[in-house]
Amino acid sequence: MKKLSILVISLFIAFSATDMAKAQEETKIGFVNPQAVLAKMPEMRAIQQRLTNFAEQKQQELAQKEREFQTAVAEYEQKAGVISEEANQREQERLGQMQQELTVAQREAETALQQRRQELLGPLFQQIGTAIDAVSEEMGLTMVLNTTTSAGDQIILYASQEYQEKYDITDAVMQELGVFN
Repeated sequence: MKKLSILVISLFIAFSATDMAKAQEETKIGFVNPQAVLAKMPEMRAIQQRLTNFAEQKQQELAQKEREFQTAVAEYEQKAGVISEEANQREQERLGQMQQELTVAQREAETALQQRRQELLGPLFQQIGTAIDAVSEEMGLTMVLNTTTSAGDQIILYASQEYQEKYDITDAVMQELGVFN
């Protein structure tokens, strides 16, 4: 009975090792740099200009609010010594409210810029995703990794030259999109 148990366990281990080796052979991991693809897309120049214009508009709006706040502070400082305590309190509350509104406006401008960026870049990332799917399927890849984070930090720290030549699909994705580097 003991010999039978050992035989069953040995067969189980042998089959498991074979299955794992087969799974490793079948796993093909590609990688792509979507930011490089995005930078080469012809639509990017127009999108960058639109984002720049939008950011400048928001910056001008914030600068106007900042000037209004600075003017109010200067006016308050000039009359602070000659107004009543009650009027002084009201002015300080008004300035505090203006400063709060300025801070909220800054946050809203940042949020609006992020939303605008998503709105303009979303369709391009969707096209890139579709191209990645097509190239991956054609090459029989199991998964594809992004080479960098959105902040530009590298994710894939090392890949041999042979592996890069075989599994870096960035150029193939550009070709799929009709974008040439």
